[in-house]
Amino acid sequence: MIGRDEVLYVAALARLELREDEIEPMAAELSAVVGHIEKMSELDIDGVEPTSHVVAVTGALRADEPRSCLPRDVALSQAPAVADDGFLVPSPQA
Repeated sequence: MIGRDEVLYVAALARLELREDEIEPMAAELSAVVGHIEKMSELDIDGVEPTSHVVAVTGALRADEPRSCLPRDVALSQAPAVADDGFLVPSPQA
């Protein structure tokens, strides 16, 4: 089982602040996750192709082929503000 120190370490890595009453339940939840991962590592997956989806996905993206760009004047015609032939955006505040 994952202990208190490990929970606090993971929380620090994730930049999470845990209240005292959250540490034990988090340890139990993380232990359950690690248990599931350990169970999956027992599976024989030799010959199983890696996938990104449970079902086959076809035609999700168009072909990545070069094509003409939108003319600058057309793109800028809908902009709320333009400067130096480009979009004018607010400067970041310090």
